[in-house]
Amino acid sequence: MKVERVARMAAICRNKHFCASRLPSMHISGPLLSRQISMKTDNLVAHLRTAGLLKTQGLIGGKWTDAYDGKTIQVRNPATGEVIADVPCMGGKETNDAISSAHDAFQSWSKVTATERSKCLRTWYDLLISHKEELGQLITLEQGKPLKEAIGEVTYGASFIEFFAEEARRIYGDIIPATLGDRRLLVLKQPVGVVGAITPWNFPLAMITRKVGPALASGCTVVIKPSEMTPLTALAAVELARQAGIPPGVLNVVMGNAPDIGDALLGSSQVRKITFTGSTAVGKKLMAGSAGTVKRVSLELGGNAPCIIFDDADLDVAVKGSLGAKFRNSGQTCVCANRIIVQEGIYDKFAEAFSKAVQNLQVGNGFSEGVVQGPLINEAAVQKVEKFVQDAISKGAKVLLGGKRHSLGMTFYEPTVISDVNNEMILSREEIFGPVAPLLRFKTEEDAIRIANDTNAGLAAYIFTNNIQRSWRVTEALEYGLVGVNEGLISTEVAPFGGVKQSGLGREGSKYGMDDFLELKYVCLGDMNRK
Repeated sequence: MKVERVARMAAICRNKHFCASRLPSMHISGPLLSRQISMKTDNLVAHLRTAGLLKTQGLIGGKWTDAYDGKTIQVRNPATGEVIADVPCMGGKETNDAISSAHDAFQSWSKVTATERSKCLRTWYDLLISHKEELGQLITLEQGKPLKEAIGEVTYGASFIEFFAEEARRIYGDIIPATLGDRRLLVLKQPVGVVGAITPWNFPLAMITRKVGPALASGCTVVIKPSEMTPLTALAAVELARQAGIPPGVLNVVMGNAPDIGDALLGSSQVRKITFTGSTAVGKKLMAGSAGTVKRVSLELGGNAPCIIFDDADLDVAVKGSLGAKFRNSGQTCVCANRIIVQEGIYDKFAEAFSKAVQNLQVGNGFSEGVVQGPLINEAAVQKVEKFVQDAISKGAKVLLGGKRHSLGMTFYEPTVISDVNNEMILSREEIFGPVAPLLRFKTEEDAIRIANDTNAGLAAYIFTNNIQRSWRVTEALEYGLVGVNEGLISTEVAPFGGVKQSGLGREGSKYGMDDFLELKYVCLGDMNRK
């Protein structure tokens, strides 16, 4: 089955974020279905290859490299099942060489002035933005999210490179007032060293730039391990980094056998920090594995985000905000609203209005005009959603909308709303990572806080209320690292991103995002009174 022909491109090209000059000429007219006459997958792949952005090898020490044993893995389009490319299935040997290259490069990169590092990052940012359409196409091909959303990810991801290009020149130390007159006390900030960055498939560009930006700005070098399901975006990003003048060995990419790569990163004494975005279960293993060499660890792990709708909330604002918080990237984000907790006085009105809004969400291939929800990443993801939904139904929940696979087949799943959900259902206890919105009912503010906090997760939470005093009380009571008040889309490069409890350690983005990549060194200068 071929990918739907690159979908309604005329309408997309009219979007201000899309540059038609980068695409082959075309003429599209007639009804929606008859417009599928443009680029097929192979044409799009050829276009990306011509642009120099379809890389299918790992990067070690500045050289594009195959797996040493010649093994490969297939990267597939989740919307169609088509193979986009074969990439190396690397393991421990390649990772150890990448670590050695990063370690060698660190000796020089850490001594490059902050101004020069800043210029390299700024040039990389410019290249990411100038190629945002191609990068967006690549994300849609291998990850499945709608093209407009994919291009939005590129802009968002690039913003971290721009921000940390500026922060590179703001790594300030301190002079401490001395306790003795013949001493001077100083605090220096120096880069940690080689960083192992392990990133997920749901944001194949932004989760890399959010880690690599502060690492490079600090003077660290990096070995990136992208998801084997979405490595092409990572490879394109580092190709642009090379073009930006970032020296060989500063950025390395290995992919393939995740356990072997992870073991190599954890076992190496040259890797001084692990930064990871992914499941809590894997995060715990990385944390335990880092103990042997006492590595610094930052973890952005799973969520179970509550979205609390109070009786006094503006219904339209609550519906719009909840929709964005729940169905972005087909529900496949760590900050997606996992439980929509609605006060009983507004419950029925909200359920009706929210279901109507969800019903209007168009599902399809990410290259198709008007599509806002693409496929889930793979069959296992669909089966997990089905399991959660069936568990809820068996325990008394009611499906208001959806609740089954989409007629498009493959890994498409209908946008779903389920009512009468309670805390005993898996939907409430574990992260869904799919387009399913469970509605729970509550009576009092205290009930809402109790239900929201009744989880080991603590990444993101959302509340909708017009009562300013309540918004402060509830925000302070919620055990979460991020809180959106009357807003469902809250991520930005200028604010710290991270969780509490079992949702992780450390913060990414903002000025605080530099801290995990820097060591503090105290210097005491003695005998200062001698002439």
